[in-house]
Amino acid sequence: MVSITVWVLVGALILLAAACLMDRDLFRACWVFIAFAMVMALIWLMLGEPWLALAEAVLGAGLTGGTLLWTLRGRGKRPRLAPLDRTPRRRRLTAHLRWLMTLTWLGLTSLAIGQLQGLDARMHPLSVDTLFALTGLLVMSLGLWAFAAQRHLLRLLLAFNLIGSGVFLLLASVAVPRAEVRALILIGLTVGLLGSVLGAAVLLRLHALTGQVSLMTPPKASA
Repeated sequence: MVSITVWVLVGALILLAAACLMDRDLFRACWVFIAFAMVMALIWLMLGEPWLALAEAVLGAGLTGGTLLWTLRGRGKRPRLAPLDRTPRRRRLTAHLRWLMTLTWLGLTSLAIGQLQGLDARMHPLSVDTLFALTGLLVMSLGLWAFAAQRHLLRLLLAFNLIGSGVFLLLASVAVPRAEVRALILIGLTVGLLGSVLGAAVLLRLHALTGQVSLMTPPKASA
């Protein structure tokens, strides 16, 4: 039986993930990501993983979230990034294809999870592990959508970290809690931090040299 506390945490996690990815105010999006990471830490505690909760709070909320906020503030004489994302989204002609790919991936992954859990698990009422696994799938899907739709590098870094969080939650829910799984999640959190630091450095360098915040070549103005 799933408790009300679990439902509240799952609902907060999904709402924070959606708000983080859809908000064009970059400062607010980064703070929402920090709140998302803290909710993830609470979920790790609920799953009986205090070390993962500590790692999520330190590596995810503290260091990764702090890196993203530091990126917005700039460094030294480098110009600060605009706090509002005004870059256009990718072409709408490919929107249906992106959604189709995301839904196909979600369906195939859900089918794989169902096969791993077996028929007996599917016949029983919704369990906490199943709910967390579905939540991880949904967070991953939101991150994949944002990664395909957004152009601003900082928003891509947010999507990258949310995809990783969804993977970790899915892995912990499906796999047997062992030292190997904990080690994989800790390595993933470290990789997420290093990737964010590298992406932030690329973004600041690109903005200082060209004034752009995206790797996409801007369209040339017509004469």
